[in-house]
Amino acid sequence: MNEVLLDAFRHNSWANRQLIAACRGLSNQQLTSSTIGGYGSIIDTFNHIIRSDASYLGRLLGSVPAWVADRQETTDLDQLDAWVDEAERIGEQLLAAPLDPERIMILDEGAYEAHAGVLIAQALHHGNAHREQICAILTSFGQEPPDIQPWAYADATGRGRERNPNS
Repeated sequence: MNEVLLDAFRHNSWANRQLIAACRGLSNQQLTSSTIGGYGSIIDTFNHIIRSDASYLGRLLGSVPAWVADRQETTDLDQLDAWVDEAERIGEQLLAAPLDPERIMILDEGAYEAHAGVLIAQALHHGNAHREQICAILTSFGQEPPDIQPWAYADATGRGRERNPNS
């Protein structure tokens, strides 16, 4: 039954990769400068998104990668891409087994608890919110951000297509 979530999690990883690719032509100053109204710099925001993805999914699976546990950060876009790949594998491993959405998860070092289904919702929402911040930063640099909507994911991956209803 978890298969219904595969596209949602694959879209999440795909969108991260699309944004990383769009940022490859930026200067180091553009990647690391602080912004107003967002999480932080583009690099700070990518680190936050990707570590959080792996953390949310890893907690549900029962193990997080060392780079998440150690709160590692990087300014290397290739490393961020590799972390996206690892987070995606964690998500696919998680969804391969039955998932109890009612399981209580203890979070924030014991300060908060929520049902596993809420953690799944947060994992998907969180990345979208922060990716929009990166898109806004790209726009402020005069760069057109990539289309990272699920429709664009569907077109890019063959999971959707335009139709001619008169054919």
